[in-house]
Amino acid sequence: MIRFICVALFVILFLICSIPLLIAEWLIGHFNMDWKNRSSLAIIRWAFSVCLLMSGVKVTVLGEENIPTDQAVLFVANHRSYFDILLTYVRMKRPTGFVAKKEMARYPLLSNWMVNIHCLFLDRKDIKQGLQTILTGIEKLKNGISIFIFPEGTRNKTADTFLPFHGGSFKLAEKSGCPIIPIAINNAADIFEDHLPKIKKTHVVMEFGRPVYPKELDKESKKNLANLISGQIQEMYNKNKNLV
Repeated sequence: MIRFICVALFVILFLICSIPLLIAEWLIGHFNMDWKNRSSLAIIRWAFSVCLLMSGVKVTVLGEENIPTDQAVLFVANHRSYFDILLTYVRMKRPTGFVAKKEMARYPLLSNWMVNIHCLFLDRKDIKQGLQTILTGIEKLKNGISIFIFPEGTRNKTADTFLPFHGGSFKLAEKSGCPIIPIAINNAADIFEDHLPKIKKTHVVMEFGRPVYPKELDKESKKNLANLISGQIQEMYNKNKNLV
């Protein structure tokens, strides 16, 4: 429980004490949006790093060299833990926004930082709004902002299994022309979800797969893109199980 209390207190204090930073970021954005993007990225990466340090999480990262450094990409990962966001975001080298459920927009300060790092709020029940979210994401990718999605749509609560990947998520890459980076995350749920409300010292393995360029795929592969990426992630996940 001590780790949980420490992390919770840090998050609360960070959000409150970061109000002046939010004001400063708002002002910076009026003069230099690129500077704002990079400073917001650095601030959130630092905050997430502190949370992981307090949680006692050890991370083994594989395949980081597969991430293109000269263009925005669509990151796609399996999803079993709230910590998946922290674990992956600290590895981001360029401005990157997550696709999050619309309910996250309700929380003041947290939602302000999410907007600053280009997160997209998705209403799964509103098809029209969902389409607009995809169009916004495509525009961000074309403008150099990477996007991170969990195409299972929700946290999978069963160990060593995968929910079906929603094909609509991959329109972001198909329409923007950006590459897809599949990511397999092993053992993240052991940090928190497997023994709520305790946070446990845990070893997590995360692998970044080779980029997939939708435009280079044949017609059949494009049609089954969601299954193709899901298969690659499952292959990496199964390969890395013995490393945990």
